[in-house]
Amino acid sequence: MKKVLLMMVALFFTVAAFAQIEAPVKWSYAAKKTSATEAVVFVKATIEPGWHVYSQNIKEGGPIATTFTFTPGKDYTLVGKPAEPKAITKYEDNFKMNVSYFENSVIFQQKVKLKAKGETTVKGKVEYMTCNDRKCLPPDEVEFSVNVK
Repeated sequence: MKKVLLMMVALFFTVAAFAQIEAPVKWSYAAKKTSATEAVVFVKATIEPGWHVYSQNIKEGGPIATTFTFTPGKDYTLVGKPAEPKAITKYEDNFKMNVSYFENSVIFQQKVKLKAKGETTVKGKVEYMTCNDRKCLPPDEVEFSVNVK
């Protein structure tokens, strides 16, 4: 009985060691005041080699586009939509279409108009999907909070 129990415990730890969660994208956030009444919020994705994150501009039928949802705040309003740099656009066999994506890192920028003097906190979430040449991970959502001083 002890041998069976010992084997089950060993099997459990072996399976647990191989079942580590993949997280090929790390997110960071910052803000810079550009005038007394305006600022830019920076949302940066640092992507592990071999992986990519999709653009905000993906046609229907493709992967999940990166999307930003900002929490409404009394201290700020959004100015336009989040901006992104020029993406890599290539045909992906998995989706049977051209898709736009980023490798290594990408910085998205959102302009905000400040309504109050002093420190303001901009909150929101980013939903994204990441893939490599073998597989795609399920879409993930990350909340963020950025102080604008």
